[in-house]
Amino acid sequence: NAAPEHLRMVLLAFGKLGVEVEVQGQDILVRGDRDLVVVPDLHGAVPKIDDAPWPAFPADLLSVAVVMATQAKGTILIHEKMFESRLFFVDKLIEMGAQIILCDPHRAVIVGPSRLHGERLESPDIRAGMAMLIAALCAEGTSVIRNIGQIDRGYERIDEKLKALGARIERNSDCEVT
Repeated sequence: NAAPEHLRMVLLAFGKLGVEVEVQGQDILVRGDRDLVVVPDLHGAVPKIDDAPWPAFPADLLSVAVVMATQAKGTILIHEKMFESRLFFVDKLIEMGAQIILCDPHRAVIVGPSRLHGERLESPDIRAGMAMLIAALCAEGTSVIRNIGQIDRGYERIDEKLKALGARIERNSDCEVT
């Protein structure tokens, strides 16, 4: 019940990262057995994902797209046009092994796929925190994310939902997830 008629630009952007979806009525099915491969633009140009007001690609999903790009084969430009400093969390992804060039506060070039490894991280905000959580799930080894209250503000019981999907994730008394 995902209302795909409202997600055209989201599906288009994630399609650039190689995410294949099937729409069945109001449901969106994503195949989990596919490799992510960046789809080049016309004449082999490096594709770009950028945000804009609705109905375009939402700024709140740009950090998730950055992490997904680290796992896709190919090169893509992520352009955060709407907000300052939303890409400054990529330094943590670089520490985890991602190949990212932060061009300026609004643009990053991501080359993938990257083998990420576990790190100690701190969630600066909802969006970056969720991106770090996704990166930790992609990483080899254990990651610890502090200040998870930021993530909880936007994603109620995310640890339980991810566990139901097979994630190995624990919440401890120091407000960390591992």
